[in-house]
Amino acid sequence: MITKASDPDPTRDTGIVVAVDGTSGSGKSSTCRAVASRLGLRYLDTGAMYRAMTWWILEQGIDVHEASTVAARSGEPQIVSGTDPSGPTIHVDGRDVGVEIRSDRVTGAVSPVSTVPEVRARLVDLQRAEIAAGLQGAGIVVEGRDIGSVVAPEAPVKLYLTADPAARAARRAAEEGGSDVAATEQSLRSRDAIDSGRAVSPLTMAEGAVHLDTTSYTLEEVVDQVVALVEAQEAAT
Repeated sequence: MITKASDPDPTRDTGIVVAVDGTSGSGKSSTCRAVASRLGLRYLDTGAMYRAMTWWILEQGIDVHEASTVAARSGEPQIVSGTDPSGPTIHVDGRDVGVEIRSDRVTGAVSPVSTVPEVRARLVDLQRAEIAAGLQGAGIVVEGRDIGSVVAPEAPVKLYLTADPAARAARRAAEEGGSDVAATEQSLRSRDAIDSGRAVSPLTMAEGAVHLDTTSYTLEEVVDQVVALVEAQEAAT
């Protein structure tokens, strides 16, 4: 039976956390939203939270490379995530910034902002609060780059999604309306290097996570595999 996140599955006794990490363009967002919708869970896009913080920093005229200033101001914006997988939202100080955070301006600035320890600490606190709220219902699917390793290491289901860089670039270019594939691939590789090499909460496969290479699978096939993992975990508990 397919249910909506706003209508928690009444057959579930307790909420479940599904932590999904992985590289850019590996299909995390589409997979997580579909899994959450199918299982009647909430959905949290932690990447949108970092983009929202970055958008606010830029709006304040702060140089994103001035880490001390970014750190000092990172506690100011009110960032609120909507967790309905059929229409996730992100608000900053009451303003819907779902479109603005996907701009090239924000995309080009999010990496230096997200490496600042104070930014990560602030947003991890918000993410854990959303996870706690999700556990009051059926549960929550959380996607990011440090969910299984830092944000929710005790999550009973942890996955690490990857895909061949060329496949990831082709997918991302298609999503962006026909962007240059070669340039997109280079951008993804650069982001991978930054995320994997940062000192605080680097991109890594969490202990106990299932590695899923999505290169040769359709979205539906990936979703089926993740749903099966969740259902198997629930059956075992």
